Amino acid sequence: MVITPQRNIVSRTWGTSVGKKSVMAVTGGIFLLYVIAHMIGNLKIFFGIQAFDAYSQHLREIGEAIFGYEGVLWIIRLVLTVSVVLHMWAAFSLWARAKKARPIGYQHRQSWQGSYAARTMRWGGVIIALFVIWHILDLTTGTVNPLGGDDSAYMKLVASFDRWYVALFYVLAVVALGFHIRHGLWSAIQTFGQNSALKQNALKTFSFVVAAVITIGFAIVPLSVMFGLVG
Repeated sequence: MVITPQRNIVSRTWGTSVGKKSVMAVTGGIFLLYVIAHMIGNLKIFFGIQAFDAYSQHLREIGEAIFGYEGVLWIIRLVLTVSVVLHMWAAFSLWARAKKARPIGYQHRQSWQGSYAARTMRWGGVIIALFVIWHILDLTTGTVNPLGGDDSAYMKLVASFDRWYVALFYVLAVVALGFHIRHGLWSAIQTFGQNSALKQNALKTFSFVVAAVITIGFAIVPLSVMFGLVG
C-alpha cells in the first residue's frame, strides 16, 4: 500500500495530543449541537400534549420520502454514537498519555483548579454515560417506563418524571452535563487557537452562560413535572 504525504500527515496528526484534542473538540461540538436541539424540543412540553406529541412524530417523519420512517433519526443516532466513541477514546488516550508522562509526586503539586476540573470531567462523563443508557431504556424503548411502549411521548415523559428519583437523577445528570460543557467548550475553543490572555475571561463567561442555559433548559422539565406544573 502506498502512503501519500497527505495520508502520512493525517496519520501523524491523529496520534498527537493536538490531534486527539481536535477529535474531542469536533465530536464534542457535534454532541453540543444535538444537546441544544434536544433541549429546545423538550421545552415544547410546556405547550401541551398535542404540541409535544406532534413534535415527537415530526422527528420520525423528517426525510421520510428519502430515508424512510425514522431514517433521519437513525442517521443522527449513528453520528452521535460514533462521536461519543471517538470522544471517549480521545479522552482516555490523553489521560493515559498524561499519566505516563507525569513524574512521581506530580499529583501533589498540581493546582486545585486543574485537579477539580479533571475530576469533574471524569466523573461527570461517567454520570452522563449512565444517564444516557437509562434515558434510552426509559423514553426510547420504554423498557423501564411505567407506560411501556405507549405512543404518547408526552405521557411517557410525564410518567417517567412522576417518579421523584428519576427526576432527581435527571437533574443530577444535566448538572454534570453543564459542568462538562462549561469546561469542554472552553477547552475546545482553546484547542483551535482562541487562547490569548485578553480572551480568557470572555471565553470563560461564554462557556459558563452556554452551560447554564442548557442545564436550566433541561432541568426545568423534570422539576415542573415533579412539582405538578406539567402533567
